[in-house]
Amino acid sequence: MTVPLYTAAQSRELDRLTIAQGGVAGYELMCRAGAFGFAQLQQFWPHCQSLLVLCGKGNNGGDGYVVAELARQAGMQVHLLSAVEPDSLTGDAYQAYKACQVAVATSVDQLPLSAADVVVDAMLGTGLQGPVAGVYKNWIEQLNAAGVPVLSMDIPSGLCADTGTAQAGAVQATLTTSFISRKRGLYTGQARDVTGHIAFASLGVRASVYQQVPRAASLLGPEAFGHLPARSPTSYKASHGHVFVVGGDTGTFGAVLLAAQAAARGGAGLVSVYTQSEHGPWVTMAQPELMLVSDSWQQASVLVVGPGLGQAEFGQQAWAYSLAQDKPMVVDADGLNLLAAQPQHRDNWILTPHPGEAARLLHATTREVEQDRFAAVRALQAEYGGAVILKGAGSLIGDSRGHISVLGIGNAGLASAGSGDVLAGVCGAMMAQGLELDEAAKQAAWVHSRAADLAVKQGLKGMLASDLLPYIRQLVG
Repeated sequence: MTVPLYTAAQSRELDRLTIAQGGVAGYELMCRAGAFGFAQLQQFWPHCQSLLVLCGKGNNGGDGYVVAELARQAGMQVHLLSAVEPDSLTGDAYQAYKACQVAVATSVDQLPLSAADVVVDAMLGTGLQGPVAGVYKNWIEQLNAAGVPVLSMDIPSGLCADTGTAQAGAVQATLTTSFISRKRGLYTGQARDVTGHIAFASLGVRASVYQQVPRAASLLGPEAFGHLPARSPTSYKASHGHVFVVGGDTGTFGAVLLAAQAAARGGAGLVSVYTQSEHGPWVTMAQPELMLVSDSWQQASVLVVGPGLGQAEFGQQAWAYSLAQDKPMVVDADGLNLLAAQPQHRDNWILTPHPGEAARLLHATTREVEQDRFAAVRALQAEYGGAVILKGAGSLIGDSRGHISVLGIGNAGLASAGSGDVLAGVCGAMMAQGLELDEAAKQAAWVHSRAADLAVKQGLKGMLASDLLPYIRQLVG
């Protein structure tokens, strides 16, 4: 099961259609949003008695006024601060302000954080353009320095709803409540550091409204996929594909071994390794089920090229020979660096770059890639073809049809040596077993991250790439 994600512009269109076609007034939607936010606050912090509500100038600020009034009615002590003069508000936000019976203070530089059990962030919504400045920047810095519990309404202030970046810092929320549409920027890049737990409510928007706005991307959550199709009782090893893993220059045999083991645990019927001749005796000693490749490359169903490959003579020759086979491929690590040096477009490969490799492929900087990961994965797919997995917090999968999937799972335990090699191997296994290219990329990325979420129960620090292997087997079984 996948969940639709939307841009800020698409979210505004959903709001407009709901009001125009759904017979729901904008102020009613604002009241529903505030009520959901307050209900989540009570559930998350049941002992909260004192609330600080920070409001901005738009509808996000209006949500804050609704929360403040509900908290007052519930008997809480409420401090309400506005970054602008409330009488300057318009539309639904002004109506929410007039309905709120909590006194509003403005022109406050120092936040009264010590008096608050929880802070409600209703400063900047999805309409943010450019870096945060002025009073908003001041308040955000104070919030983050104090480390107080924060509920962000719709999106943490300062975070871009489209890209998941924060040009000048964003509120580090404990809980983010998102309304009507899940904004795609909540799930990738810097967002993973600042959103905290995300709670979503459609606010009663009709299904017919959602059908009128094509989604920009999809979220792959913990239940996105089940097991691979069941195997026939009469199948045999060749029925499930033969993966050739190409890499392992001198000193980097571990990378090619991890990729080969992952391909085997991912369900490939046969896995062979092409590596430096000096590593030959170690292949079957390290994993008896693996085979060595000599010159029978025509037997391969899929090539996984790049783990530990290097860019010296061995790597360059192996890369050129791999391309000459015209086989379905997974390209990782130094395979990507060699591709960046001599770009070409193919429709039968999966590319698995991290942001640094993506930058080289796009002749950009890593910072530019991270500033808009969605644009980067689209550009990679358009330039090089196939399917692209842009790794990182909230990995993105750009498929051959132009759709982007966002991994809403995974954890920082994957930030360790060899994790990318394991992903490449799983990609090869999925392709070898007959999954269509785009589906293979999505399922492999999901299995890899879901395995990490299972492995992390044994501890985050010290998680090794090889720790993922038994969970990969479990997930594809």
